[in-house]
Amino acid sequence: MSNSQKPVYGGQAVIEGVMFGGKHHYVTAVRRKDHSIDYYHVPRKVNPVLAKLKKIPFLRGIVAIIEASANGSKHLNFSSERYDVDPKDDHTIKEQEVSKLTMYLGVAVIGVISFVIGKLAFTLVPALLANFMRPIFPSDVAQVVIESVIKLILLLSYIYFVSLTPLIKRVFQYHGAEHKVINTFEAGVPLTVENVQAHSRLHYRCGSSFILFTVIVGLFVYLLVPTTPLWLRIVDRILLIPVVLGISFEVLQFTNKLRNVPVLKYLGLPGLWLQLLTTKEPDDEQVEVAILSFQALLNRESETEFSMKNEEII
Repeated sequence: MSNSQKPVYGGQAVIEGVMFGGKHHYVTAVRRKDHSIDYYHVPRKVNPVLAKLKKIPFLRGIVAIIEASANGSKHLNFSSERYDVDPKDDHTIKEQEVSKLTMYLGVAVIGVISFVIGKLAFTLVPALLANFMRPIFPSDVAQVVIESVIKLILLLSYIYFVSLTPLIKRVFQYHGAEHKVINTFEAGVPLTVENVQAHSRLHYRCGSSFILFTVIVGLFVYLLVPTTPLWLRIVDRILLIPVVLGISFEVLQFTNKLRNVPVLKYLGLPGLWLQLLTTKEPDDEQVEVAILSFQALLNRESETEFSMKNEEII
């Protein structure tokens, strides 16, 4: 089966584990304190309205981002509650749980809000700093370029410094393991630790690439609006966030389709370069967790597809 015929799977690193998502399910595998593996499964529910929006270019990216933020937060919450707890003490976790519906909604909302606040901060702070430098760089073009450079510096600095913390470093290693598993699967190679470790920790479809593309796309979009007065600049930046996100998503999809085309494949290189910061080389145990998570997802997906085919026959 060629890469173009293979189902497209995505993933996300969590604390001491990896989440993978498919057409019908999301599955997370986490390494517990006693080195056992714990799984978390969430069926993928189809919202008719969102399904229609996902078919509309530029809008589909915004929907995908919101869904990913909401769903990813639930899996991250699961891992953070369990990774450092001995399984024999799981009753202490359950005693603190509220209803699942309340928990899921709360975590999902927090995930989306966190994304929005982070995006606002990385959008508005560079604009304000660039405006402060207007006496040196007075023209609109210079202002937009300086703003974009500041945004890039802030982004790279933030990622670098958080990656120095032991916890985030391990998350970035699991991020690398996630990419290695996807690359191995897409290459049609058996998912063994040895085979997975032989593949790259970088992937064209990664969300890290998307973040960098928002900086590049933002530069060109902001050239179309004035930078003065300051209040209008701030309003424009806020209103243009969905536009920048939507275009950046399409650019990400476009570069992924071109990754095997000579010359054009280099369009995706900036995103891959950023992944040198957001991913780290995983050890064998981390790769094992990623493989188990992906295999659990494949099993769920296969069972669902088999059940759906049987229902069609009946």
